[in-house]
Amino acid sequence: MSLEKKSDSVVIIPTYNEKENIRNIIEAVFELPQSFDVLIIDDNSPDGTAGIVKEMQRTYPERLHLLERSGKLGLGTAYILGFKWSLEQGYEFIIEMDADFSHPPVKLLELREACLNGADVAIGSRYISGVNVVNWPMGRVIMSYYASAYVRIVTGMKVRDTTAGFVCYRREVLETIDLDRIAFKGYAFQIEMKFTAYKFGFKIVEVPIIFVNRVLGTSKMNTSIFGEAVFGVLKLRIGSWFRKYERKR
Repeated sequence: MSLEKKSDSVVIIPTYNEKENIRNIIEAVFELPQSFDVLIIDDNSPDGTAGIVKEMQRTYPERLHLLERSGKLGLGTAYILGFKWSLEQGYEFIIEMDADFSHPPVKLLELREACLNGADVAIGSRYISGVNVVNWPMGRVIMSYYASAYVRIVTGMKVRDTTAGFVCYRREVLETIDLDRIAFKGYAFQIEMKFTAYKFGFKIVEVPIIFVNRVLGTSKMNTSIFGEAVFGVLKLRIGSWFRKYERKR
């Protein structure tokens, strides 16, 4: 049985059919020199992903957690569930990460460090130092890059990688945002979270990463996801004109 104390940081990893990656990604997080707990949110993966996590919980009973849902309910709702659970558990640093190694686990250290050093939101960014994407088709790279540029223009945010899903939040940010008002469930969820944090005046920084397309398993990305991100941002920006963003003192 693990005798390690609970970490102040938790990594939330939503999963659907990730049996090829799940064991390795969890081990990679636990092998880091800084302690991070892991919360897996599994959407009833038919490939047995949750079963692998339960098996690993016998080795890491204090550090590895699992929430199971009835089916594919959307990335945004998975993270909202994870955020609420993490706040209830008292974590100070709450991090989003994919299961497929497209987000380098070692960069968790830099994201957490950024928040320790004054950032409220730290983003693992593909575009802060050029275009750092490996093994994506060129059309997908172009679509993603210009989608982020479009979001910057519409919202006024200075964030280079607005659709990034590798993000560390200080708990104050998630306590301030009304998570039940977050409307988007797909990848536009990532834009809405960053935009809402920006409107509340939180400090957002970007940490450069090299994003490597998954080697194992099947991607959940498609062009409709980018469509939601591009067209939904107009609604997001217009809606912000009629909303007050006031942080509690």
